[in-house]
Amino acid sequence: MADLNALNPHPPEFDRFLHASVGEDRNGYAVTVLSTLARLGLDPWKETAELVTLGRDDARARLGALLARFRDVPALASDHGKVAQDLSQLLPDCPTPAILKQAASTLVDARPGASGAIWTVFAIIVVLFQMFIVGGSGSGE
Repeated sequence: MADLNALNPHPPEFDRFLHASVGEDRNGYAVTVLSTLARLGLDPWKETAELVTLGRDDARARLGALLARFRDVPALASDHGKVAQDLSQLLPDCPTPAILKQAASTLVDARPGASGAIWTVFAIIVVLFQMFIVGGSGSGE
């Protein structure tokens, strides 16, 4: 039977938390926890797994500290504690070994070179395509 998590290897228990809004940015767009953690230079799934292992109160404190560093959402400057408290309620209740194992395996299985190789092949194809188009149009003189 096909692996149901092949297209989304991240724990689905994290989705409700990661896709929750932290507020609107200066342009009026909703910013999610996932986007916030990524913009802070953190791996959203790894950070969420760590928050889950901390327990609710420590997770709220850590999340509050992270949100206080985030400057893209102006409302967080004064309200990061309340937002952190609300968001911490969306974390899974108890870290089951299966959830943590799945979160850890996505970090181990992620091959940084694979993404670079894909982009390299794509760039070569684009350059060859451009050479074909440009080379074919100027040969009439």
